[in-house]
Amino acid sequence: MEENKRELTEGGEKEASLSKNFIEREIDRDLAEGVYDHVQTRFPPEPNGYLHIGHAKSILLNYGLAKEYGGKFNLRFDDTNPTKEKTEFVESIIEDVKWLGADFEDRLYFASDYFQIMYDCAVRLIKKGKAFVCDLTADEIREYRGDFNHPGKESPYRNRSVEENLKLFEEMKNGVYKDGEKVLRARIDMAAPNINMRDPVLYRVAHMHHHNTGDKWCIYPMYDFAHPIEDAVEHITHSICTLEFEDHRPLYEWVVRECEFENPPRQIEFAKMYLTNVITGKRYIKKLVEDGIVDGWDDPRLVTIAALRRRGYTPESIRKFVELAGVSKADNSIDSAMLEYCLREDLKLKRARVMAILDPVKLIIDNYPEGQMEELDAPNNMENEELGSRKLPFGRELYIEREDFMEEPPKKYFRLFPGNEVRLMNAYFVTCTGCEKDENGRVTAVHCTYDPETKSGSGFNARKVKGTIHWVAAATALKAECRLYENLVDEEKGKLNADGTLNLNPNSLTVLRDCYLEPGLKEAKPFESFQFVRNGYFCVDCRDSEPGHPVFNRIVSLKSSFRLPK
Repeated sequence: MEENKRELTEGGEKEASLSKNFIEREIDRDLAEGVYDHVQTRFPPEPNGYLHIGHAKSILLNYGLAKEYGGKFNLRFDDTNPTKEKTEFVESIIEDVKWLGADFEDRLYFASDYFQIMYDCAVRLIKKGKAFVCDLTADEIREYRGDFNHPGKESPYRNRSVEENLKLFEEMKNGVYKDGEKVLRARIDMAAPNINMRDPVLYRVAHMHHHNTGDKWCIYPMYDFAHPIEDAVEHITHSICTLEFEDHRPLYEWVVRECEFENPPRQIEFAKMYLTNVITGKRYIKKLVEDGIVDGWDDPRLVTIAALRRRGYTPESIRKFVELAGVSKADNSIDSAMLEYCLREDLKLKRARVMAILDPVKLIIDNYPEGQMEELDAPNNMENEELGSRKLPFGRELYIEREDFMEEPPKKYFRLFPGNEVRLMNAYFVTCTGCEKDENGRVTAVHCTYDPETKSGSGFNARKVKGTIHWVAAATALKAECRLYENLVDEEKGKLNADGTLNLNPNSLTVLRDCYLEPGLKEAKPFESFQFVRNGYFCVDCRDSEPGHPVFNRIVSLKSSFRLPK
């Protein structure tokens, strides 16, 4: 235990203690007092949907604690509710956890692996007089429970004999009863101030096919009964949960105590991570998917981990975001712009900066030789020379952004307009001479002349220009589809309408099908990302890109007003 700690001076120990979060301080105390001689944590998702950014915090917190203390980290599915669970969700969660870098090694478990142990624990409770079979309906149980101002009243079936309870419980297991006809309840205290302790349900009848155990069981444990048993069986030391389980902790402790587990786990709660202007609720996401508003659980407008991965987020950026968000005991909301900030910080020195024209208009250099093409040198990232350089084809006809030309520009517009000279990035100076228009007055081509003495890298400095624009050679350009994403929620009106429905942004997706990119991007692979000069960071879509028809998702724009607090 002590070997895992750094040697510190007295002052250093104090500083380290102050810098630790409250969970680390609790673990330190448990280890120092000999409560545990190791640390083992787990991430216990229910396979009833895809994980989202909030789950990333729990995954990385649990994994990080295990790693910090030289312990082990388990991935375990709490698959006790077959009505909502799918193998698809199991597979996506495994992929998400691995992608985030939380290494569970060979410790992949399912609550359903322990169904026999849970059944045996229930039998033990019955024999101890701590559990009974109840015939009340769900509504009646709720009515009998009372509320915060009134104690509950005991079920008329509470005092059945041990023998009768054992017989009835076995019959429940053997399929004798219909769904909802009987339940197994803990026998605790109907007057307990904590309503969770008022004889909670431990098992219910559910004739459902289970994705892992098939039709072996027709009774399933409730989460509050199953979860502490799973933790105890796996020798988890610290069960790190979100705050909504704080009121359930007495029941957690009651289960592991009455089931007589040695050296039982300890539950510690922390605050969930809430982000502004994003949708994380599974029922909302499920409805968006089912209604076809998004194209699946991994739609890049969502903040499921699969969606963030598809959009182009990196595990490093999410880990940094979770680190900056910190661990607290009080609920708080985090500006979703901080997640984008972490991504920009991660990508800016790692990705090549390439030229892509999203809203093209042709630029014709009238005095450049027809049919001639040359290759120009361009650095891949001017802030990181280690990324090297590339060759860019250049010719008489180019594509530029439509917004880079105006016939009658406002003041301080330094791009192309008749008579103005600009620099073509990594190429030459060009001077605008005019434009062509269609019958509707829309510009179809811009004309200019170039100065061959001004080639980039030639050392030319006889005159200065204020504007630099990017371009792509028309003859070799790669045509592609680019998708621009905005927040799925209408930020000005808020997340929810008065009737509880989602207030969605009708402009959350813009699809541009006639974009022109550097030809070198033809070989880009799914998930590969780049900085498109002036347009943002883009990623090759993993689902819809095809040979000859690449699709790029805008991960994030280049600029943000977000700043880390000092």
